[in-house]
Amino acid sequence: MIIFEQSLDDAGPSGLERFVREARKLAGVRGEVAVLVAGRRRIQELNRRFRRKNKPTDVLSFPREDGGDIAICAEIARDNARRFGHSTAAELKVLVLHGLLHLAGYDHETDQGEMARKETRLRARLKLPASLIDRTGPPARRKPAASRLRKVRPGRKR
Repeated sequence: MIIFEQSLDDAGPSGLERFVREARKLAGVRGEVAVLVAGRRRIQELNRRFRRKNKPTDVLSFPREDGGDIAICAEIARDNARRFGHSTAAELKVLVLHGLLHLAGYDHETDQGEMARKETRLRARLKLPASLIDRTGPPARRKPAASRLRKVRPGRKR
């Protein structure tokens, strides 16, 4: 079941429903999966209630024994699609896939890259743009402060 509490121009429930069915099988999620596409306030409320984080987020997953639920923030999906240069429909699919992998038991915060590898394989198979984990991986290491300073020859002013 797909519920759009907030509509998105180029994404509708029928295409997303087909994608969820296919991706659910590939991710190894048994049972029914419901997807809610909602506004920032609703997602923030869910994030605060279930994760104790008082801010909106792109995707939330709620596993059940027989499948689970996925909640996606419409505005964040739309903004990410623009930022990464693909359609909102493609972004919703990226977020659904990420949520499905959480429903299947993967956890990118603790699994030493197992979820990232699985997401990369499935993303390629499903012809999706860059995965959520790829885009939000660890930030590039910065050089220590001393090596960022401009070298100044003796006798010259900065």
